[in-house]
Amino acid sequence: MTTTRRAFGTLAAGAALAALAPAGTAGASPGSPGRRHGRLIACDDFRHGLGQWVTELQNGGTVTASRGVLEIDVPSGATVWFRRPLAGPYELEYTATPVSEGGVNDRVSDLNNFWNATDVRSPDDLFATRRSGALEEYDHLRTYYVGYGANYNTTTRLRRYVGEAGVRPLVYDYTEPLLVANQPHRVRVVSDGSLVRWWNNGRLVFDHRDPEPYTSGHFAFRTTWSHFRISDFKVWSLPRRA
Repeated sequence: MTTTRRAFGTLAAGAALAALAPAGTAGASPGSPGRRHGRLIACDDFRHGLGQWVTELQNGGTVTASRGVLEIDVPSGATVWFRRPLAGPYELEYTATPVSEGGVNDRVSDLNNFWNATDVRSPDDLFATRRSGALEEYDHLRTYYVGYGANYNTTTRLRRYVGEAGVRPLVYDYTEPLLVANQPHRVRVVSDGSLVRWWNNGRLVFDHRDPEPYTSGHFAFRTTWSHFRISDFKVWSLPRRA
């Protein structure tokens, strides 16, 4: 069943990417034709520490923010939450580089995100419920979740968590695209009503229309046993669609 789902997901991915991300248009930069940003509503240049972030580490490791880089170097599960909730429509961008320099955590796997996350146990305050950083503790979230280059850089998936233990509904399951070691990955997340999109380096990886969308909540970087350097985090409002 898993093999069939993955094969179908890969075929669907190819069709979606061919139709929706033609070369020369998908990678437009902010301000380019086709990219209509509103005002900048959040940002971090990672030069002033972790004041805007909350870390949840399963078995320690290090998370630092200085000299323009958020560095996550961890031996197991780690989630780094942006403290402020975000409400759509918005577009979020950042650059992440998976580090492979011989370090003990340099595994090149799991460039993951939660966004529009709320916890059903404390829906008005995500941080009122304590979590250790172990993945199963996030089952109580209602959120979107991308695992890009997960499972030792073999899978790329979109899930829509529904706040139930042991239930992580799978929307798409692909075997590519995957992470490239020591190369920057420019991620773009769009939350626009029912429209949910996740891009990497100008390529539209996930394009989903949710009939019951999550339109606000918290964003997080999520990884496990890996080493990333993240920079240039920005969030813009988007004009509401007519």
